[in-house]
Amino acid sequence: MIFSNLAGRLQETLRKLRGKGKLTEIDVDEALREVKLALLEADVNFRVVRSFINRVRERAIGKEVTSSLTPGQMVVKIVHQELTALMGAKEEKIRVAPQPPTVVLLVGLQGSGKTTTTAKLGRYLKMQGRRPMLAAADIYRPAAVRQLQILGEKLELPVYFSEGKDPVAIAREAVAAVKKQNCDYLLVDTAGRLHVNEELMEELRAIKEAVRPEEILLVVDAMTGQDAVNVARSFHEKLALTGLVLTKLESDTRGGAALSIREVTGCPIKLVGTGEKLEDLEVFYPDRLASRILGMGDVLTLIEKAEAAVEKDQARDLFHKIQDDRLTLEDFLEQMRQLRKSGLLQQALSFLPGVNPKHLRGMQVSEEDFKHLEAIIQSMTPEERRNPSIINASRRKRIARGSGRSIQEVNRLLNQFEQSKKLMKQLARMGKGGFPMKFPFP
Repeated sequence: MIFSNLAGRLQETLRKLRGKGKLTEIDVDEALREVKLALLEADVNFRVVRSFINRVRERAIGKEVTSSLTPGQMVVKIVHQELTALMGAKEEKIRVAPQPPTVVLLVGLQGSGKTTTTAKLGRYLKMQGRRPMLAAADIYRPAAVRQLQILGEKLELPVYFSEGKDPVAIAREAVAAVKKQNCDYLLVDTAGRLHVNEELMEELRAIKEAVRPEEILLVVDAMTGQDAVNVARSFHEKLALTGLVLTKLESDTRGGAALSIREVTGCPIKLVGTGEKLEDLEVFYPDRLASRILGMGDVLTLIEKAEAAVEKDQARDLFHKIQDDRLTLEDFLEQMRQLRKSGLLQQALSFLPGVNPKHLRGMQVSEEDFKHLEAIIQSMTPEERRNPSIINASRRKRIARGSGRSIQEVNRLLNQFEQSKKLMKQLARMGKGGFPMKFPFP
């Protein structure tokens, strides 16, 4: 789970406050001392920690808590609000130029993941109905151009490159090419260095002057913590960044970069890389991440990921079956297969409220588990799969024998199915009532 170490510490500290009927100033100070230590151990900038703790304390010992019926919960709410504000309050979208094309310059140090992120952003924009072109302006790193070309071919996106030209000329020519091909976004992959230096900055300033980008996005490795913050500050001073992309967020157990970088640099985090696949690039939602850190879950992101994994026609059929209480074990098995194929099943628990990150460590859904589930469902008659309520004790024994599993496993599967039906019906009901789900309602 993202920020698992920090999340575990904060959840445990705030859990103690929730259980108290009244809160004294001493209670608040003790809790905030633990929060402070947790943030510092997570490599959050010490000035950011100090400012954050002061803001929370000022509100936590004020009237809004003392007059509350549930003061412990109110403190948790304040921490959530301040964490959200720390990371930017709300999501920041990629800008659109008044007249196309919108030029996006991706910059950063060598090894931060710029080339892959350029391709990921291209895919993301394509999925939004845009027509992006990629430009390979990193002529120094061996195979950087070829890497972008291969990724472009995979995504069926045009890639511009000109042999024997310098990066400034390549970027300038790419602007002309993008107009000819009727594309509306140009994503320029630039060269990096092992460290911030004047030669790198001079080249990036020249490219900026040549193409006048709408966005200058710094790509930084979230796992480098305060180094990422320092790099962001240097780039921002020289180039006036418009936003940040944090890569490898899924592997960051601490969270120092994400929690510090906005307040230190003033630059919004716009996108985050959450894996190695080309689809693993997401809009950064500060409120959702704050909820996950505090154990409140992130059902919205879970829903969006599930929707992306399911075809529209299937989603429509599934929605109507859920609404009409016609969901079968055949549907359940098919959804499990799709979630597993998309990789979402492994992530799903970390998005649900009340799940302690410590309990997720080392948790795997194995191929064997799926085979057992399939064996149990396929050992049922078609009537039993479509109407599980008829499965009585004798039928359960027969299914267990036929699948080679125990009666307890059969019972567990049927209970999971009933719980899943209830959860999906609740979510579908909220969707129909205006909840921001994207089921394709007719």
